[in-house]
Amino acid sequence: MSFNEWREEKLEDVIEFNPSETIKKGKVVKKIGMDKLMPFQRKIEGFVVTKYTSGTKFRNGDTLLARITPCLENGKTAQVSILEEGEVGFGSTEFIVLREKPGISDRNFIYYLSISPKLRDIAIKSMTGTSGRQRAQVDVIKNSIIKLPPIEEQRQIANILSSLDEKIEINNEINKKLEEMAQAIFKHWFVDFEFPNENGEPYKSSGGEMVESELGMIPKGWKIGSINDLGTIVSGGTPSKKKEEYYTEHGIPWITPKDLSLNKNRFISRGTIDITEEGLKNSSAKLMPKGTVLFSSRAPIGYIAIAKNEVSTNQGFKSIIPKNNIGSEFVYQFLKMNKEIIESRASGSTFKEISGGELKKIPAIIPSNNIIYRYNLITIKISSFIKNNEEELEKLRTIRDTLLPKLMSGEIRVPVEEEK
Repeated sequence: MSFNEWREEKLEDVIEFNPSETIKKGKVVKKIGMDKLMPFQRKIEGFVVTKYTSGTKFRNGDTLLARITPCLENGKTAQVSILEEGEVGFGSTEFIVLREKPGISDRNFIYYLSISPKLRDIAIKSMTGTSGRQRAQVDVIKNSIIKLPPIEEQRQIANILSSLDEKIEINNEINKKLEEMAQAIFKHWFVDFEFPNENGEPYKSSGGEMVESELGMIPKGWKIGSINDLGTIVSGGTPSKKKEEYYTEHGIPWITPKDLSLNKNRFISRGTIDITEEGLKNSSAKLMPKGTVLFSSRAPIGYIAIAKNEVSTNQGFKSIIPKNNIGSEFVYQFLKMNKEIIESRASGSTFKEISGGELKKIPAIIPSNNIIYRYNLITIKISSFIKNNEEELEKLRTIRDTLLPKLMSGEIRVPVEEEK
């Protein structure tokens, strides 16, 4: 098949924008909010069931493209797959809904076109409005010209990219289950006190001795302390933005809460920008070791990740370097389990923030060293599986993101005739 068969087309001639659908006002239906879309992730992270009032309407197979800043720039785009056959759902008014035109365009190809630089550049350049509320202009996107392959080639391109996304989705689902398992173990051992006793039986329900404490009954041999007993709390800092020499692409990893908002992984190695040795020395940022648990202390409170290597952060974190006998896994799960308590101790008028001093006061039940050691033996394996899966996910995303623009531009062609 010749590249000459790719035709220049106006987008509105090959894609149906915001297709007309009807939902009766007050009808209880599925709603997808902007928060359910993850950056450059095809799968939608759930929905709510609520009464329809207003919003964009869509069916399975439609692509939802965020049109408002910063969601568009961050890549919030997804393909609807949570509805039943013939069901109509609704969502944010800040979505542009894209649908295929039968015989002209393929729904899966449209999704990949929407996350490709080809369409994203058009949408981002079309944005107008006041600072912080800029929106992509649908009319500008509609009237833009692209080179479109024949529909069979569209399907083959989408099949290649879909196979990568399917593997990504499988790995994400595996990690989600592993995370649920890790949380369940933590709760079973350290909240319900049903860790295995010397006979392998659940401690509390098998008559394990409990003693009184200021936090209620706890297993004998355990004590009451605070987060400060789990590790060293470290604040971050930001080198002066006026000094270009303080920042670099390849230097000391420097992480901000925004990096954790875009990267939902349990483990993190670096953010979008690094700092230099000079930047580190001339700021309150500190170099922290591998295994440090990063905890965002403001805007918002509660993003959590474990450092895969030495890292630094901005002042939006109160990170914890775990004590050797405690370990990263225990601290990570403790912070997740106690996020609401930590948030309740935050203060501030413009935005809430938890100070290092206040964080140190958060009470914690400190298990015996033997129990934590046994817990770490089990959970280190789960943690390792999650870490390995996340690394494979990064490789798969890199392959997909490398292939995407090349396939969409025709630089790499797919063998349509051979498939036939």
